Amino acid sequence: MSYIEAKGSIGMERSIDGVITIDLYGIKFRFKPDSNVENPEQIIDELHQYVVNAEKHIKYTGSDRNRLAILLLAAMNLSNDFRQLKLQYERFESKVMDRAASLLDKIEHEICD
Repeated sequence: MSYIEAKGSIGMERSIDGVITIDLYGIKFRFKPDSNVENPEQIIDELHQYVVNAEKHIKYTGSDRNRLAILLLAAMNLSNDFRQLKLQYERFESKVMDRAASLLDKIEHEICD
């Protein structure tokens, strides 16, 4: 495996065959990203940022309980951000559909007159 990067609580390695190993608090997780996943290193870097932010709110002592609490907080923050993006997208999509319908009504009105 070729070493790519290690940052505090998260390290990452990528093998020649595309298998990624994430070292999270000393526990290694291996996976092979789907072919449609672009730049998994960036995804892991973003995960790292969530973990770092969570570490700021929970005193890290190295205990399993604190590590679990940090990871849970990072997961909750990530989930909340995802939920907010979904809501923003739904509102945007609704506005686009409303505007498109309005434009179609105006076009039909102009054509029929």
